[in-house]
Amino acid sequence: MQSSTDFLGLTSAEVEQRKLTGQTNRHEFSTSRHLVTILRSNIFTLFNGVVGVGFLLLLALGKWQDALFGLAVIANILIGIIQELRSKIILDRLSLIGRKPSRVRRNGITEKVENDQLVLNDLLEFSAGDQLAVDARVVFANNLEIDESLLTGEADPVQKNIDDLLLSGSLVVNGSGLAEVARVGADTFASKLEFEARGFTKVSSEIRESLDRLIKWISWALGPLIVIVLIGQLVTLSKPVDALVRAVASAISMVPQGLVLITSIAFAIAATKLAKRKVVVQELAAVEGLARVDLICFDKTGTLTSGQFEFDQAIELDVDQWQSLPQLENWRNILGAFATQPNANATARALKTQFPDTSIPVSSSQDFNSAQKFSSLTVAGHTWYLGAPEVLTTNAAHLEQAKTLANQGLRVLMLGVEYQQFIPVALVALREEIKVQATQTLAYFKDQSVTMKVISGDHPSTVATVARLAGLDFEGNGFDARNLPTDFGALRSIMEREHVFGRVDPAQKKQMVLAMQKSGHVVAMVGDGVNDVLAIKQADIGIAMGSGSAATRAVANLTLLDNSFDRLPKVVAEGRQVIANVERLSRLFLTKTTWAMILALVFGVLLWEFPFLPRQLSAVDGFAIGIPSFLLAFLPNQKIYQRGFLRRALAFCIPAGFATALGVIGLAIAARISGDWTVSESQTATSIFLSITGLWVLGTLSRPWSAPKVAILLAMIVLAVGMFTLPITIEFFGFSYLTESQIGITAAIGILACLLIEISNRLAQRTIARDSN
Repeated sequence: MQSSTDFLGLTSAEVEQRKLTGQTNRHEFSTSRHLVTILRSNIFTLFNGVVGVGFLLLLALGKWQDALFGLAVIANILIGIIQELRSKIILDRLSLIGRKPSRVRRNGITEKVENDQLVLNDLLEFSAGDQLAVDARVVFANNLEIDESLLTGEADPVQKNIDDLLLSGSLVVNGSGLAEVARVGADTFASKLEFEARGFTKVSSEIRESLDRLIKWISWALGPLIVIVLIGQLVTLSKPVDALVRAVASAISMVPQGLVLITSIAFAIAATKLAKRKVVVQELAAVEGLARVDLICFDKTGTLTSGQFEFDQAIELDVDQWQSLPQLENWRNILGAFATQPNANATARALKTQFPDTSIPVSSSQDFNSAQKFSSLTVAGHTWYLGAPEVLTTNAAHLEQAKTLANQGLRVLMLGVEYQQFIPVALVALREEIKVQATQTLAYFKDQSVTMKVISGDHPSTVATVARLAGLDFEGNGFDARNLPTDFGALRSIMEREHVFGRVDPAQKKQMVLAMQKSGHVVAMVGDGVNDVLAIKQADIGIAMGSGSAATRAVANLTLLDNSFDRLPKVVAEGRQVIANVERLSRLFLTKTTWAMILALVFGVLLWEFPFLPRQLSAVDGFAIGIPSFLLAFLPNQKIYQRGFLRRALAFCIPAGFATALGVIGLAIAARISGDWTVSESQTATSIFLSITGLWVLGTLSRPWSAPKVAILLAMIVLAVGMFTLPITIEFFGFSYLTESQIGITAAIGILACLLIEISNRLAQRTIARDSN
């Protein structure tokens, strides 16, 4: 039989030859979104195109005062890019295969090389704690045990022997060995999964999709309306430049650029707050996404449990056989000795807290391995064994006791001693350590009516027991995924009925997620291993653990850096605040869009001069919409998500917008009847009227009142008064001082419009109430 020293590895010449032929482990795989993708997705949007053209046109005409709205475009782009770059930097610090170099034997000498410098047929050396960077075939093994849970989901270590294939991403948990590199680069198991998962998928966001749909509708109307307005202004005004400025004012007033900006800001602030809680948001809309989730899937190990074991109970066996043997009465001290052996596995180490070390002299020992399924110690001439009951004994009664404990989800070991014959001494039961925060998190999701599914590679009964201990309510003892049907309809039925699944292989996870989506659920998937990649990518919201594979983090929308499952309620809370506040604030912006489109049509067809300048609209937008919406966006709001955001918003905004448009038209008629209003006075009166109605809309969405909301509204009223009375603002924005009669007419029409807006609000509340019910 060969020893480990008989293997010399490749020569330097052989290594160089493989490098020349490209047989290296160099393989590019980004752990996050590419910079080009981030820039493209934030710059080239329909919103930026519509508003950006108007912005550039005014700058080209030298009307920079009227181009202030373009700052919204720039801010919107910068917010998205900066936030996503921050997430990219954090995620790029992590990688699928740790940065720790691999040990290889070349020319008979062991050396460390970077993982991308490994070549085909290299001879790898590894021992407990190492992670494999490539696929390799074992040529020498010494009690070698591999943890493949990141790849397969199976929690128990696997015994590996000569000629067995080791997969990249596996962890060595026991023993040592040598293996010849069998696959490198894109051909490795982990790389193939990465390739299949490659490609970023945007989060499904109702807010973003509703805004995109709205801007698309507006874009269809913009072309004809701009033509109508431009023709009307060219006929009305003597200077073409002035006509272009009015046409741009009309177009920009129709686009809710502030709503897009405030949504981006709200997402970005939420993402920043979550980052302080060790949650990285790779795409801003993911904050909203988790708040919409109604079904969440997660694994057992690392999510519900810490991956560690803790002592549950010890049951003495056949005491009458050994109670007269004084050497056997100290069996608890023997368990302490097993727990404190230098190479004790995780199961044995879990006994430390209950059975401390008493420094019993051990003359010899044999480490545990998964092939023999026991470890042994020789103390005072007697050999003690700790391992699987079915290996150590054939006693039917003892095996039945062990089975009963195992069916409760416990890991059961037998302690026995060779004393002329083998004597069973005790059964020792261990349970997986349940995370305290996992129990709290499950309770939170239950209260929020979110359905929970546990999907694990472990035995179904074990998974079911842990799930119950963590607080999950369900019927049955877990479903064995090996019995899942291939028929998609049947799979959907089982996924609706069952809540706990064991023996799930990686290929099934994606299909399980897809089946739940086809049943109408918004699905979140929590995972840490390469085996979770495809399911996480398929899910509406993918959530990765920070300690998991980089392939998982790359396709996930959220990453929990400290692996704390209890971070998710905070994400839900932030998402709900964003959704509820954006829906509330959309009233301000979409009301303006409605009246702007009506005015563009009416003033264009009637060949009337457009009633305000772009800079004047920017001023009114500032205190009636922009500043208050920014402040209100960050107030607490735990309203539970309901579908139909755009429908509910338009139920108020369309009638309120009509009321506002009628008021502006009424003012224009009043000015024409009077005959002595200057253009500046008409523009000022229109701006004051829009301020009145805008602040009234602000008041409707601030209900129920609170001290911060009242303070915001009062501050905006003060700003509005200052805007129309201070000489510096009057000069800059092109306003004029109005006569008493002009103020009276403007106020009267404003009051009538506010009454109509209030009626619109009452009717809209009925729509919201119907949705809630």
